Amino acid sequence: MTLDEFNILDREQARDVVRPCVDVVRWIDAVVDARPYSTVRDLLTVARETASPWTLAEIDVALAHHPRIGERARGAHPEASLSRSEQAAIDPDDAQVAAALADGNRAYEQRFGRVFLIRAARRTPGEILEELQRRMTNSVEQEIPVVAEQLREIAVLRLEGILSS
Repeated sequence: MTLDEFNILDREQARDVVRPCVDVVRWIDAVVDARPYSTVRDLLTVARETASPWTLAEIDVALAHHPRIGERARGAHPEASLSRSEQAAIDPDDAQVAAALADGNRAYEQRFGRVFLIRAARRTPGEILEELQRRMTNSVEQEIPVVAEQLREIAVLRLEGILSS
């Protein structure tokens, strides 16, 4: 979708375009209600600024829809398609990586009480595993802003992908 097409959508249609990026109502509305945008860069600036800071409740809502790293999102909805694309570098047939990610996901969820979130796009499986291990040393308080930043990066990258076509 082009920026011009996005700018002229009615509000609900525009919200439907933005929602797969991260399903946080406040953020969706802020991005949509700031239209029209002159450039994609302007739109991404608004998206970044309104995603900082995420509240804990917003993080929890967003993570409720997020698949575990290494697990392929199912379904035909736009969010699943975006997730599959972002995790394309992770080969589901690589048993060693799959086992390490599954173990890491379980350990992370036990420690932090939520799914491990990382911007997987443009990262190798090795980089993801290394970051997972590094973040396991964080305290719960240290991890919250890290998760928030990853969520912001994911939301902005997804929006950029949708509106740069």
